[in-house]
Amino acid sequence: MKTISRAGLAAGLCLFACAAFAADPIRFEDATAQSGIQFTHSFGAEKLGSLLESTGAGCVWFDYNNDGKPDLFVTSGRPLEKGMHPYPLRKAPAVPPHNHLYRNDGNGKFTDVTEQAGLTGGGFSFAAIAADYDNDGLTDLLVTSYGHVTLYRNKGDGTFEDVTAKAGLDVKGWALGSAWLDYDRDGCVDLFIGRYVKFDPTYRSYYAADNYPGPLDYEGDTNLLFHNTCKGTFVDVSEKSGISKFKGRTMGVTAADFDGDGFPDIYVANDKTENFLFHNKRDGTFEEIATEAGAAFGQNGENTSAMGPVFFDMANSGHMDLWVTDSKYNRLLKNTGKLPFEDVTQQAGISQQQAQYTSWGTGVHDFDNDGLKDIFIFHGGLIHMIPQEHSLFKNLGGGKFQDVSTTGGPFFQVKSVGRGACFADYDNDGKIDAYLVNLGGPGYLLHNTTAGAGHWLMVRLVGTKSNRDGIGAVVQVEAGGVRQKSQRVAGSGYLGQDDWRLHFGLGAATKARVSVTWPSGKQQVKENVSADQILVVTEP
Repeated sequence: MKTISRAGLAAGLCLFACAAFAADPIRFEDATAQSGIQFTHSFGAEKLGSLLESTGAGCVWFDYNNDGKPDLFVTSGRPLEKGMHPYPLRKAPAVPPHNHLYRNDGNGKFTDVTEQAGLTGGGFSFAAIAADYDNDGLTDLLVTSYGHVTLYRNKGDGTFEDVTAKAGLDVKGWALGSAWLDYDRDGCVDLFIGRYVKFDPTYRSYYAADNYPGPLDYEGDTNLLFHNTCKGTFVDVSEKSGISKFKGRTMGVTAADFDGDGFPDIYVANDKTENFLFHNKRDGTFEEIATEAGAAFGQNGENTSAMGPVFFDMANSGHMDLWVTDSKYNRLLKNTGKLPFEDVTQQAGISQQQAQYTSWGTGVHDFDNDGLKDIFIFHGGLIHMIPQEHSLFKNLGGGKFQDVSTTGGPFFQVKSVGRGACFADYDNDGKIDAYLVNLGGPGYLLHNTTAGAGHWLMVRLVGTKSNRDGIGAVVQVEAGGVRQKSQRVAGSGYLGQDDWRLHFGLGAATKARVSVTWPSGKQQVKENVSADQILVVTEP
């Protein structure tokens, strides 16, 4: 008699149960104007003239004041010293462009509190990730910039202090995509910092048709891993861990336990260089296995311009699949429970729709709450300011996705030069929203207005023995015959980080069983949990 695995049974149940619930088309509306968020990204020059300027910036949603509402932090470039920009601004702006913190006031309104919070910053910034690195109950912030990173400690009074030097984070070079993770599960979050290229602003040897030197014109760089001492400081363990053996051109980074051994692994999306998958050996070291895992190259074995990686469970199989945006077809890699990953981008119906775009920021969330995670992709010109429309793919189940951009609302008729993005339920209505950073232009706040969306559950984790944020925890939700699994990560997609709360669409189900496996190894279960709420789970 033929047997069916638990993963196969779960996928089959989901295909049946999820198909039984059907929301109206997923829709988003541009809520920027009424929100009070008035952010315009700057690359500090009259026109694009270098890789530094074209890379763009990102954002992070985090609750800096512990009021339960997602606040938004957005990064920006700025004019640099003489000789850095091939086409410098003719006149310096009266107020230099800078990073911004927008406090969520509720009712869809935000207030710019950057100056009083002390977060304007002084560099050419790219990415931001947030975590409670000192386990004091307040979420701190890390910003990557050209030539340095900045660690801001949350003081709990609405302000932040720069503790970079005190914390021992001496980072040289071009820091870009990064992620928080507790790689040794000691209860304190560690920090992986991706570095891009060894940029030389004086280098001018290139063909005019190229517009400016590209990533292969510069030497790649090593990435960095900092171990949290649990005393407010970090120690550079890049060499000791094996991370520094590999040179790449890092764009986006994410960290999750892809093989289910209880320890987080690290995926690095590289530009014009093979991607890295650092497998955690559980002894403080990592081995790079991307090639044998089928996650290093593009569909035809080529080095792509990989941008934004996301680990997620595509078919509720219990395995972490991998989605990566890039300059060509993008990649959807199915995790069958054993290596290598299986490239299913074409079979899923995504490759055929994406070849015309350059893809950057991305989010994988259940936008209509039907129990299956959908994919939102932002696009924009690679080396020129070429605006492109953006894409939304609905998960149909069975490994298939459908481009539903045409029914997604007026925003999907708008073209922009997209870069980083971050996703969160900013109004706590149970539907995941988005913020897009556009290169050299105004950003967009996109409100999810999907009618008839299913029931939902959001899980906020509070660690005690584990790190305070529960980063690395695995949450499983069972409802209506569907079993979903997600991991708490801190850094994904391109140059940003999504909602710190794990979101689950429940379809027609109104009750759920929630189980949490903490990084400490502790497990807890909550039965008969009512839908449509933000559930706070504190580690016992």
